Amino acid sequence: MDTLLFGINAVLPLLMLIGLGYLLSRIGFLNEHFLIYANKFVFRIALPAMLFYSIYNASGLEDINWSVLLYATIGVIVLFFLGLLSVIFFVKGSDKKGVVLQSVFRSNMAILGIPLADALGGDPAVLGVALISLAVIPLYNVLSVISLTMFQHDDSGNHIPWPKVLLKIVTNPLIIAIALGIIVLAIRSFIPVSEVTGELAFSIKNNLEFIYTFIKWVAQIASPLALIILGGGFQFAAVKSLKREIIIGTSWRILIAPLLGLSIAVILSKTTTFFHFESYDYPALIATFGSPVAVTSAIMAKEMGGDERLAGQIVVWSSILSILTIFIIVVSFRSLGIL
Repeated sequence: MDTLLFGINAVLPLLMLIGLGYLLSRIGFLNEHFLIYANKFVFRIALPAMLFYSIYNASGLEDINWSVLLYATIGVIVLFFLGLLSVIFFVKGSDKKGVVLQSVFRSNMAILGIPLADALGGDPAVLGVALISLAVIPLYNVLSVISLTMFQHDDSGNHIPWPKVLLKIVTNPLIIAIALGIIVLAIRSFIPVSEVTGELAFSIKNNLEFIYTFIKWVAQIASPLALIILGGGFQFAAVKSLKREIIIGTSWRILIAPLLGLSIAVILSKTTTFFHFESYDYPALIATFGSPVAVTSAIMAKEMGGDERLAGQIVVWSSILSILTIFIIVVSFRSLGIL
Protein backbone atom coordinates (compact mmCIF):
# COMPACT_ATOMS: atom_id res chain seq x y z
CA MET A 1 0.00 0.00 0.00
CA ASP A 2 2.87 2.37 0.83
CA THR A 3 4.41 1.66 -2.59
CA LEU A 4 1.13 2.44 -4.35
CA LEU A 5 0.74 5.68 -2.42
CA PHE A 6 4.31 6.66 -3.31
CA GLY A 7 3.52 6.23 -7.01
CA ILE A 8 0.25 8.14 -6.72
CA ASN A 9 1.84 11.00 -4.78
CA ALA A 10 4.67 11.27 -7.31
CA VAL A 11 2.69 11.06 -10.55
CA LEU A 12 -0.85 12.27 -9.83
CA PRO A 13 0.13 15.91 -9.14
CA LEU A 14 1.75 16.00 -12.60
CA LEU A 15 -1.44 14.68 -14.19
CA MET A 16 -3.59 17.13 -12.23
CA LEU A 17 -1.54 20.13 -13.35
CA ILE A 18 -1.64 18.96 -16.97
CA GLY A 19 -5.40 18.43 -16.63
CA LEU A 20 -5.81 21.91 -15.13
CA GLY A 21 -4.01 23.44 -18.09
CA TYR A 22 -6.17 21.52 -20.56
CA LEU A 23 -9.39 22.50 -18.75
CA LEU A 24 -8.45 26.19 -18.50
CA SER A 25 -7.56 26.21 -22.19
CA ARG A 26 -10.83 24.55 -23.23
CA ILE A 27 -12.98 27.06 -21.31
CA GLY A 28 -11.04 29.95 -22.80
CA PHE A 29 -9.30 31.05 -19.59
CA LEU A 30 -5.91 30.40 -21.20
CA ASN A 31 -5.65 31.53 -24.81
CA GLU A 32 -3.03 30.70 -27.41
CA HIS A 33 -1.33 34.08 -27.00
CA PHE A 34 -0.78 33.44 -23.27
CA LEU A 35 0.46 29.89 -23.86
CA ILE A 36 3.03 31.06 -26.40
CA TYR A 37 4.58 33.67 -24.12
CA ALA A 38 4.23 31.59 -20.95
CA ASN A 39 6.09 28.78 -22.73
CA LYS A 40 8.86 31.22 -23.66
CA PHE A 41 9.06 32.37 -20.03
CA VAL A 42 9.35 28.79 -18.76
CA PHE A 43 11.92 27.74 -21.35
CA ARG A 44 14.08 30.86 -21.28
CA ILE A 45 13.85 31.94 -17.63
CA ALA A 46 12.12 29.61 -15.13
CA LEU A 47 13.64 26.26 -16.13
CA PRO A 48 17.16 27.70 -16.52
CA ALA A 49 16.79 29.21 -13.03
CA MET A 50 15.70 25.83 -11.66
CA LEU A 51 18.64 24.01 -13.26
CA PHE A 52 21.16 26.60 -12.05
CA TYR A 53 19.66 26.54 -8.56
CA SER A 54 19.88 22.75 -8.37
CA ILE A 55 23.50 22.65 -9.48
CA TYR A 56 24.47 25.52 -7.18
CA ASN A 57 23.02 23.70 -4.17
CA ALA A 58 25.31 20.71 -4.71
CA SER A 59 28.07 20.67 -2.13
CA GLY A 60 30.68 20.35 -4.87
CA LEU A 61 31.70 18.63 -8.09
CA GLU A 62 32.27 15.45 -6.08
CA ASP A 63 28.46 15.18 -5.74
CA ILE A 64 28.15 14.55 -9.46
CA ASN A 65 27.83 10.94 -10.63
CA TRP A 66 29.41 11.19 -14.06
CA SER A 67 28.53 7.59 -14.89
CA VAL A 68 24.84 8.60 -14.99
CA LEU A 69 25.60 11.24 -17.62
CA LEU A 70 27.70 8.78 -19.66
CA TYR A 71 25.05 6.06 -19.49
CA ALA A 72 22.25 8.44 -20.55
CA THR A 73 24.33 9.72 -23.48
CA ILE A 74 25.17 6.23 -24.70
CA GLY A 75 21.55 5.18 -24.23
CA VAL A 76 20.23 8.02 -26.40
CA ILE A 77 22.69 7.15 -29.19
CA VAL A 78 21.75 3.46 -29.05
CA LEU A 79 18.04 4.37 -29.21
CA PHE A 80 18.76 6.49 -32.29
CA PHE A 81 20.26 3.54 -34.18
CA LEU A 82 17.56 1.10 -33.04
CA GLY A 83 14.91 3.61 -34.07
CA LEU A 84 16.63 4.07 -37.42
CA LEU A 85 16.28 0.36 -38.16
CA SER A 86 12.65 0.49 -37.04
CA VAL A 87 11.58 3.36 -39.30
CA ILE A 88 13.42 1.95 -42.31
CA PHE A 89 11.37 -1.24 -42.15
CA PHE A 90 8.05 -0.12 -40.67
CA VAL A 91 7.42 3.53 -41.62
CA LYS A 92 6.54 4.74 -45.10
CA GLY A 93 7.04 8.29 -46.38
CA SER A 94 10.27 10.28 -46.10
CA ASP A 95 8.51 13.11 -44.24
CA LYS A 96 7.23 10.62 -41.64
CA LYS A 97 10.36 8.50 -41.09
CA GLY A 98 12.36 11.34 -39.53
CA VAL A 99 9.46 12.38 -37.28
CA VAL A 100 9.01 8.88 -35.88
CA LEU A 101 12.77 8.43 -35.50
CA GLN A 102 12.96 11.66 -33.51
CA SER A 103 10.26 10.41 -31.13
CA VAL A 104 12.29 7.28 -30.34
CA PHE A 105 15.18 9.06 -28.61
CA ARG A 106 14.00 12.60 -27.83
CA SER A 107 12.32 12.87 -24.43
CA ASN A 108 10.69 15.86 -22.77
CA MET A 109 13.48 16.34 -20.23
CA ALA A 110 12.61 19.95 -19.49
CA ILE A 111 8.81 20.19 -19.30
CA LEU A 112 7.96 16.81 -17.73
CA GLY A 113 11.31 15.25 -16.84
CA ILE A 114 12.42 17.94 -14.38
CA PRO A 115 9.12 18.06 -12.42
CA LEU A 116 9.08 14.25 -12.35
CA ALA A 117 12.62 14.07 -10.99
CA ASP A 118 11.78 16.77 -8.45
CA ALA A 119 8.74 14.81 -7.26
CA LEU A 120 10.68 11.54 -6.99
CA GLY A 121 13.96 12.64 -5.51
CA GLY A 122 14.04 16.38 -4.78
CA ASP A 123 17.17 18.48 -5.37
CA PRO A 124 19.61 15.53 -5.79
CA ALA A 125 17.41 14.07 -8.55
CA VAL A 126 17.03 17.45 -10.29
CA LEU A 127 20.80 17.82 -10.13
CA GLY A 128 21.05 14.51 -12.00
CA VAL A 129 18.65 15.76 -14.69
CA ALA A 130 20.62 18.99 -14.98
CA LEU A 131 23.88 17.15 -15.58
CA ILE A 132 22.34 14.72 -18.04
CA SER A 133 20.76 17.66 -19.88
CA LEU A 134 24.19 19.22 -20.39
CA ALA A 135 25.11 16.33 -22.69
CA VAL A 136 21.74 15.07 -23.85
CA ILE A 137 20.00 18.28 -24.95
CA PRO A 138 22.71 19.20 -27.50
CA LEU A 139 22.73 15.55 -28.59
CA TYR A 140 18.95 15.66 -29.08
CA ASN A 141 19.30 18.67 -31.37
CA VAL A 142 22.08 17.15 -33.47
CA LEU A 143 20.36 13.76 -33.83
CA SER A 144 17.03 15.46 -34.61
CA VAL A 145 18.59 17.40 -37.48
CA ILE A 146 20.09 14.16 -38.80
CA SER A 147 16.75 12.36 -38.40
CA LEU A 148 14.75 15.01 -40.24
CA THR A 149 17.20 15.46 -43.13
CA MET A 150 18.58 11.99 -43.84
CA PHE A 151 15.40 10.76 -45.52
CA GLN A 152 14.86 13.83 -47.72
CA HIS A 153 15.72 13.22 -51.36
CA ASP A 154 15.93 16.77 -52.64
CA ASP A 155 17.35 20.19 -51.81
CA SER A 156 13.98 21.90 -51.41
CA GLY A 157 15.27 24.45 -48.92
CA ASN A 158 14.11 22.60 -45.83
CA HIS A 159 17.61 21.93 -44.54
CA ILE A 160 18.92 24.01 -41.64
CA PRO A 161 22.62 24.88 -42.10
CA TRP A 162 24.88 23.23 -39.52
CA PRO A 163 26.33 26.56 -38.28
CA LYS A 164 22.80 27.68 -37.44
CA VAL A 165 22.13 24.38 -35.64
CA LEU A 166 25.32 24.75 -33.58
CA LEU A 167 24.39 28.35 -32.75
CA LYS A 168 20.98 27.18 -31.49
CA ILE A 169 22.68 24.58 -29.30
CA VAL A 170 25.19 26.91 -27.64
CA THR A 171 22.55 29.63 -27.12
CA ASN A 172 20.01 27.20 -25.63
CA PRO A 173 18.97 28.78 -22.29
CA LEU A 174 19.02 25.38 -20.52
CA ILE A 175 22.56 24.65 -21.70
CA ILE A 176 23.73 28.13 -20.67
CA ALA A 177 22.19 27.78 -17.20
CA ILE A 178 23.74 24.34 -16.65
CA ALA A 179 27.15 25.52 -17.85
CA LEU A 180 26.99 28.58 -15.55
CA GLY A 181 26.00 26.35 -12.64
CA ILE A 182 29.00 24.08 -13.16
CA ILE A 183 31.34 27.08 -13.55
CA VAL A 184 30.08 28.58 -10.27
CA LEU A 185 30.41 25.19 -8.59
CA ALA A 186 33.99 24.90 -9.83
CA ILE A 187 34.88 28.43 -8.72
CA ARG A 188 33.38 27.74 -5.29
CA SER A 189 35.85 24.90 -4.74
CA PHE A 190 38.69 27.46 -4.71
CA ILE A 191 37.06 29.79 -2.15
CA PRO A 192 38.55 29.31 1.33
CA VAL A 193 36.44 28.22 4.29
CA SER A 194 36.13 30.58 7.27
CA GLU A 195 37.83 29.21 10.39
CA VAL A 196 35.21 30.90 12.57
CA THR A 197 31.95 29.79 10.92
CA GLY A 198 33.14 26.75 8.98
CA GLU A 199 31.40 28.15 5.88
CA LEU A 200 32.75 29.60 2.64
CA ALA A 201 34.35 33.02 3.02
CA PHE A 202 32.05 34.23 0.24
CA SER A 203 29.00 32.71 -1.44
CA ILE A 204 25.87 33.86 -3.23
CA LYS A 205 23.70 32.10 -0.67
CA ASN A 206 25.26 33.75 2.39
CA ASN A 207 26.63 37.06 1.11
CA LEU A 208 24.18 37.85 -1.70
CA GLU A 209 21.08 36.32 -0.19
CA PHE A 210 18.69 38.52 -2.20
CA ILE A 211 20.06 37.06 -5.46
CA TYR A 212 19.86 33.51 -4.10
CA THR A 213 16.25 34.04 -2.95
CA PHE A 214 15.30 35.59 -6.30
CA ILE A 215 16.69 32.61 -8.24
CA LYS A 216 15.01 30.20 -5.82
CA TRP A 217 11.58 31.83 -6.23
CA VAL A 218 11.82 31.89 -10.03
CA ALA A 219 12.93 28.24 -9.97
CA GLN A 220 9.88 27.29 -7.91
CA ILE A 221 7.61 28.62 -10.66
CA ALA A 222 9.10 26.36 -13.34
CA SER A 223 7.57 22.93 -12.71
CA PRO A 224 3.89 23.81 -12.10
CA LEU A 225 3.71 26.42 -14.86
CA ALA A 226 5.47 24.12 -17.36
CA LEU A 227 2.93 21.34 -16.76
CA ILE A 228 -0.06 23.71 -16.98
CA ILE A 229 1.24 25.02 -20.31
CA LEU A 230 1.78 21.46 -21.56
CA GLY A 231 -1.86 20.60 -20.84
CA GLY A 232 -3.11 23.87 -22.28
CA GLY A 233 -1.41 23.17 -25.59
CA PHE A 234 -2.97 19.74 -26.17
CA GLN A 235 -4.87 19.49 -29.46
CA PHE A 236 -6.67 16.21 -30.08
CA ALA A 237 -7.40 15.24 -33.65
CA ALA A 238 -8.58 12.11 -35.41
CA VAL A 239 -5.84 11.54 -37.97
CA LYS A 240 -6.69 8.07 -39.27
CA SER A 241 -4.12 8.20 -42.04
CA LEU A 242 -1.36 8.59 -39.45
CA LYS A 243 -2.62 5.99 -36.97
CA ARG A 244 0.12 3.45 -37.71
CA GLU A 245 2.94 6.00 -37.35
CA ILE A 246 1.44 7.48 -34.17
CA ILE A 247 1.30 4.02 -32.58
CA ILE A 248 4.91 3.21 -33.58
CA GLY A 249 6.32 6.52 -32.35
CA THR A 250 4.35 6.55 -29.10
CA SER A 251 5.15 2.90 -28.35
CA TRP A 252 8.85 3.50 -28.79
CA ARG A 253 8.89 6.53 -26.51
CA ILE A 254 6.79 5.33 -23.58
CA LEU A 255 7.21 1.54 -23.74
CA ILE A 256 10.30 0.32 -25.58
CA ALA A 257 12.73 3.13 -24.67
CA PRO A 258 12.07 2.98 -20.90
CA LEU A 259 12.05 -0.83 -20.93
CA LEU A 260 15.47 -0.97 -22.57
CA GLY A 261 17.07 2.07 -20.95
CA LEU A 262 15.93 1.44 -17.39
CA SER A 263 16.22 -2.35 -17.24
CA ILE A 264 19.78 -2.26 -18.57
CA ALA A 265 20.61 0.51 -16.07
CA VAL A 266 19.41 -1.66 -13.18
CA ILE A 267 21.36 -4.68 -14.44
CA LEU A 268 24.57 -2.68 -14.92
CA SER A 269 24.20 -1.04 -11.51
CA LYS A 270 24.03 -4.45 -9.85
CA THR A 271 26.78 -6.12 -11.88
CA THR A 272 29.40 -3.38 -12.50
CA THR A 273 31.32 -0.93 -10.34
CA PHE A 274 31.52 1.95 -12.84
CA PHE A 275 27.81 2.14 -13.72
CA HIS A 276 26.61 2.15 -10.14
CA PHE A 277 23.47 4.19 -9.55
CA GLU A 278 21.97 5.30 -6.24
CA SER A 279 18.25 5.76 -5.59
CA TYR A 280 18.50 9.49 -6.33
CA ASP A 281 20.12 8.76 -9.74
CA TYR A 282 17.17 6.78 -11.10
CA PRO A 283 14.67 9.69 -11.31
CA ALA A 284 17.04 11.34 -13.81
CA LEU A 285 17.20 8.13 -15.85
CA ILE A 286 13.40 7.77 -15.69
CA ALA A 287 13.14 11.35 -16.96
CA THR A 288 15.55 10.55 -19.82
CA PHE A 289 14.06 7.28 -21.00
CA GLY A 290 10.48 7.36 -19.69
CA SER A 291 9.19 10.88 -20.28
CA PRO A 292 7.15 11.66 -23.43
CA VAL A 293 8.31 13.19 -26.70
CA ALA A 294 9.62 16.76 -26.41
CA VAL A 295 7.22 19.49 -27.52
CA THR A 296 10.05 21.10 -29.49
CA SER A 297 10.20 18.04 -31.73
CA ALA A 298 7.01 19.21 -33.46
CA ILE A 299 8.44 22.69 -33.96
CA MET A 300 11.63 21.31 -35.46
CA ALA A 301 9.66 18.95 -37.72
CA LYS A 302 7.73 21.92 -39.11
CA GLU A 303 10.92 23.91 -39.73
CA MET A 304 12.66 21.07 -41.52
CA GLY A 305 9.94 19.70 -43.78
CA GLY A 306 8.76 16.79 -41.63
CA ASP A 307 5.12 15.82 -41.12
CA GLU A 308 4.00 18.47 -38.60
CA ARG A 309 0.63 16.83 -37.87
CA LEU A 310 2.26 13.49 -37.08
CA ALA A 311 4.85 15.13 -34.81
CA GLY A 312 2.14 17.01 -32.90
CA GLN A 313 -0.01 13.93 -32.39
CA ILE A 314 2.91 11.85 -31.10
CA VAL A 315 3.65 14.61 -28.58
CA VAL A 316 0.01 14.62 -27.39
CA TRP A 317 -0.49 10.86 -27.10
CA SER A 318 2.93 10.10 -25.62
CA SER A 319 2.35 12.83 -23.02
CA ILE A 320 -1.04 11.44 -21.99
CA LEU A 321 -0.14 7.75 -21.97
CA SER A 322 3.25 8.29 -20.33
CA ILE A 323 1.49 9.25 -17.10
CA LEU A 324 0.32 5.61 -16.83
CA THR A 325 3.66 4.09 -17.85
CA ILE A 326 5.62 6.39 -15.53
CA PHE A 327 3.30 5.41 -12.69
CA ILE A 328 3.98 1.73 -13.40
CA ILE A 329 7.74 2.37 -13.51
CA VAL A 330 7.69 4.31 -10.23
CA VAL A 331 5.61 1.68 -8.41
CA SER A 332 7.79 -1.15 -9.80
CA PHE A 333 11.05 0.54 -8.85
CA ARG A 334 9.68 1.36 -5.39
CA SER A 335 8.64 -2.27 -4.89
CA LEU A 336 12.12 -3.44 -5.84
CA GLY A 337 13.74 -0.95 -3.46
CA ILE A 338 15.37 0.97 -6.31
CA LEU A 339 13.61 4.27 -5.51
